[in-house]
Amino acid sequence: MPDSPPRRDIRIVTETELRQIIRLDRQTVDVIEAAFAALASGAVVMPPVLSMELADVHGEVDVKTAYIPGFDGFAIKVSPGFFDNPKLGLPSLNGLMILFCARTGLVQAVFLDNGHLTDIRTAAAGAVAARHLAPERVETAGVIGTGVQARLQMRAAHLVRPFSRLLVWGRDTAKAAACADDLARTLGIDARVADSAERLVRDSQLVVTTTPARSPLVMAEWLHPGLHITAMGSDQAGKTEIAPEALVAADLYVCDRASQCETMGELRAVKAAGLWPGGTPVELGQVIAGEHPGRPGPEAVTLCDLTGTGAQDTAIATHVFKRLGESGTSIPV
Repeated sequence: MPDSPPRRDIRIVTETELRQIIRLDRQTVDVIEAAFAALASGAVVMPPVLSMELADVHGEVDVKTAYIPGFDGFAIKVSPGFFDNPKLGLPSLNGLMILFCARTGLVQAVFLDNGHLTDIRTAAAGAVAARHLAPERVETAGVIGTGVQARLQMRAAHLVRPFSRLLVWGRDTAKAAACADDLARTLGIDARVADSAERLVRDSQLVVTTTPARSPLVMAEWLHPGLHITAMGSDQAGKTEIAPEALVAADLYVCDRASQCETMGELRAVKAAGLWPGGTPVELGQVIAGEHPGRPGPEAVTLCDLTGTGAQDTAIATHVFKRLGESGTSIPV
C-alpha cells in the first residue's frame, strides 16, 4: 500500500482576527523598510502590476506579488478599490492576500483582510519615506485627503516624526473636520482643517497626499525650503496629485519602484508633459541601503512617489504568518 501524502493545512484568517494580530507600529514600519531595502539589492522578483480600471463604476482592481530571496513565503494580493462605496456605507478598499511557501509553492494561508493589510503596509511605507526623507524636526504636518488612509498615514508619520500640529484638507469640509477631530483624539495633538490645500502645504514641513485625484492638488509655487511631500494616491494611469512642475522643482525626487512610477505614479505625468530631465530616478530602497545619501540638506524640498509594491505585500503577509499563533481556521488539504 503506497504511503499517504503528508497532511498539510491552509490557514484561513479573517479581517477581525488579523486586526488582533497586526498593528501599525514601529515593528511593522521596520518590516516594510526591510522590503524596500531588499528591492535595492536587485534580487527581488517583482512582475509589473496587473491593473484593471472599471471607469463606469468608479472602480479598479490591482494584483501585486513579489518573491524576496530569504523570505519563507511570497504573497499574491488582489486589491479592488471602488470609490463610490462610502455612499453605500461600505469601505472603498477590500480584497485578500494568498501566502505561498517559497520552497514548495504550496498555499500556506489565505488572509481575508478586506484591504486591512494593504492599508497597514501602505501607511507603514509612508512612515519609511518620512523616516528617511523628511526633515529631522517636524512641527506641522499636513494631509490632503480625509479617508482611512489619511488617518493611517498621519498615525504612521507620527511614529517617526512626532509633530505637534496637524492640518487636514479635503474637498468635503465636514469630512475634513471629522478626520481632524479623529486624529486629534488619536494622537493627542492640535489638529484642524486648513482653509485650502495651498495653505496646508505652505504651513507644513511634512505633507502626505492620499486621494484618487486625476488633476493636480499640489502646485510648484507652494513649495518652500524644509518641505517633504509623500504622494501615495497615484497608483494607476490617469491619477495625479502633484503638478508635474512641482515634481521637477523638488531638490530630490524618490520613487518606490521606477518602472511602476513611470506608468502609474506621479512620474508618468511628468514624462507625458516632457518635463523629466532624464536619467533613472532614485528609489527609496537605495536611500535605505545607503546607496544614495537621501535628503540633500535641512532646507531641501523632497518628494517621494509611492505606488505600492508587491514586495510590501509579501513582507506584511510573511510577518503576519509568523505571528498567527492559534488564530485562523486550519483547512486540511
